[in-house]
Amino acid sequence: MPTFSDLVDEVKSNLIGYTLRQDRITYLTNTGGIGTTTTQINVGSSDNLAKGIIEIDDELIWIDNFNKTSSSMNAAPGFGRGYQGTTASPHAQNAQVTLAPSYPRVSIKKAINDTIRSLYPKLFAVASTTFTFNSSQVNYALPDDAREVLYMSWQSTGPSLEWLPIKRWRFDPLANTPTFNTQKTVNIYENIQPGRTVKVWYTMVPDTLDANTDDFVDVTGLPESCQDVIVYGACYRLLTFLDAGRINLGSAEADLNDTKNPYNSGANASRYVFALFQQRLQEEALKLSDQFPMDYVHHQLVYNQVYY
Repeated sequence: MPTFSDLVDEVKSNLIGYTLRQDRITYLTNTGGIGTTTTQINVGSSDNLAKGIIEIDDELIWIDNFNKTSSSMNAAPGFGRGYQGTTASPHAQNAQVTLAPSYPRVSIKKAINDTIRSLYPKLFAVASTTFTFNSSQVNYALPDDAREVLYMSWQSTGPSLEWLPIKRWRFDPLANTPTFNTQKTVNIYENIQPGRTVKVWYTMVPDTLDANTDDFVDVTGLPESCQDVIVYGACYRLLTFLDAGRINLGSAEADLNDTKNPYNSGANASRYVFALFQQRLQEEALKLSDQFPMDYVHHQLVYNQVYY
């Protein structure tokens, strides 16, 4: 199963390409690596050393000065480590060092999680909960992350242990929290044998990813086939700002480059990838709705019977 780190690598490969343009990369040579406050950074190659931003793992570092003779760089005191809101972290010897990264990993991770947050309600995660039926009780609490009930059933007695569908129920997304210790409840209006187990399948908003080792399917709750939807979504979000980063009004060389690469090329690429994202999003939404159809007929039936 793909991990958070795998998704970041795939997005970065799609954005930069495999041969056309590559980031300048070297490796960390400090014996034993560096700590969270280390400012002297030694690297394996002195080629392309310059003042500016470097990336080690997920941390951005602002380099204030460098020495090509010793292949060393010095982070600016105070703000150099953990630059631009990243977290200053220890880094192992031989860790990859990227000079002036085109797309920092922290930016890619944010674009991935922004895409995941935007998917609901077209794409949703599915979870279930169980409780014991009480003949004197109508209302039952559901987990706070429940967004809509998909299906309900109860387990009958006898050797078959058959799960029978519940057709008359009402989901309340705005229940009284002090009463039920949750804002999500469901009312059941059927004759179910007391003491039997009731199972509720419900939708929830997909969770975002945090650690590099987070499994995409396990954490988000989305099927593995949605992986490319997330990749396309992150790519179009990052490509949107590609043109803004190329603005340079004080360089004749920049004007010459603009004649070969028009300023709106990033926007055009973003629109193309966005179209791919929308197409795949619609395909996955249709697959998900076919697998887990909302029980709106039963929901509306109960609503009419109870309130009218």
